[in-house]
Amino acid sequence: MSLCCKSLGLSRSGYYAWEQRPAQLISANTLMLYRQAKQLFRESRNSLGSRELMKTLRKIGFTVSRYKTRTLMRKLGLVVRQRVAYKVTTKRDERHIAAPNLVSMNFNPSRPNQVWAGDITYLRTSEGWMYLSVVMDLYSRRIIGWAISKRMTSDLVLKSLQQAYWLRKHHKGVIFHSDRGSQYTSKKLKKALAKLGIKQSMGDVGAC
Repeated sequence: MSLCCKSLGLSRSGYYAWEQRPAQLISANTLMLYRQAKQLFRESRNSLGSRELMKTLRKIGFTVSRYKTRTLMRKLGLVVRQRVAYKVTTKRDERHIAAPNLVSMNFNPSRPNQVWAGDITYLRTSEGWMYLSVVMDLYSRRIIGWAISKRMTSDLVLKSLQQAYWLRKHHKGVIFHSDRGSQYTSKKLKKALAKLGIKQSMGDVGAC
């Protein structure tokens, strides 16, 4: 026993005190409460606070107070995770004219460098929120251009397109399809695409 206590970093007196301590019995109702609390918390994707968890438990028949719910959450290790607020990426500028839809929902071209698609998303990094612009060849579904920046501008989109243009050896006549966000409808981007020999296409309003 001395060797076991030494290996675990425990004192012999502490072990014997624990051994003589009466075991705590858990009633069937308490066990059911634990199971329900864990299930509800898991189904909420770790977002239920003590107030909402208390209300939900009461609705299904448990008599719990706010204090008891907080104690229960601490005991079960139920820690709320704050959800990240949705960030708006592309937003249309009504002053800009949208390009025609040259793709018409046909997102499966028959050859490479026929249709490229672009979009902007956001990422949480050690430097804070960053915006990522990507260009995909819809034939292979391969990302052929990308750029990242703290600001969501037409320059960000242009950098990702220039990378795709150079990677695909200055391919001419390709269609670049996107939504109607202001970064894509800007005059600066339209002028750059015309110079590169790339046709611009935009989806209809409300079409993914």
